[in-house]
Amino acid sequence: MLGRFIGLAAGIAAVSVGMAGIASRSASDRAPSTLDAGDENSNWTTESRKHGGWTEASPRESAGEVRLSRAGDSHFYADAEINGRPVRMMVDSGASIVALTRADAEAVGVDVDRLPVSGTARTAGGDVPMRRLTLTSVDVDGIEVRGVPAAVVDADMGVSLLGQSYLAKLGAVTIEGDTMTLR
Repeated sequence: MLGRFIGLAAGIAAVSVGMAGIASRSASDRAPSTLDAGDENSNWTTESRKHGGWTEASPRESAGEVRLSRAGDSHFYADAEINGRPVRMMVDSGASIVALTRADAEAVGVDVDRLPVSGTARTAGGDVPMRRLTLTSVDVDGIEVRGVPAAVVDADMGVSLLGQSYLAKLGAVTIEGDTMTLR
């Protein structure tokens, strides 16, 4: 029981630090990050950064903002459109890329079985196969990013994740109380 509590507290602290980092950045401060190819801490969420970052994704010009309310489970969820089709996603600043469940990927028209397994995702339940792809567009209430790197994770994540390959292309992501604002 104590181990679960400590694990939960560490997870909450990590998410809080990640969200604070996003909130404090402005669009002009962003530069693609790169990691040393020999970095022993690299994993599926950082591997593409070794090859120059996520520079291929570009936001659509939008002066709008989207406000998301904190859910009962303390997470923020967005009703996104991926390739023009609706997908409910959890906003996860700790995920380097958009991560789709197999069911969501198939619902937006991805033939998952035709995608090659391109690595493994390290999850709480262990390593699971993942398949990389580029989404034509990800839109959250009018804030659209095109050419978004993503992965289909062959695990029961329960919900797809709206990660940094989308979030980092926005002008700002802030949290005030129980409201997250995307700009």
